[in-house]
Amino acid sequence: MDNGNKSDKGMQATPDEWVKQTSLYKEFIAEREEILRHKWLESEKAGHDIGFERALVDWVAKYRTAWRRWRQESTTKSAGGA
Repeated sequence: MDNGNKSDKGMQATPDEWVKQTSLYKEFIAEREEILRHKWLESEKAGHDIGFERALVDWVAKYRTAWRRWRQESTTKSAGGA
């Protein structure tokens, strides 16, 4: 029984680390950083914290499509060696 518990404990840490290495997770983190940057900039302009939700909606409406296109092009260029 002890071996089963040790295996379960070891497997609990592994999926977390594996997830952090996926391209999907890395894209999520990069997008989140852009939203937080947008939140900071817009909060500075407004003179108060606009909040994450407002920044998220504003960033998605204004910049997400172009940002994703830029990320895709950057990834393609770096993979191609150009």
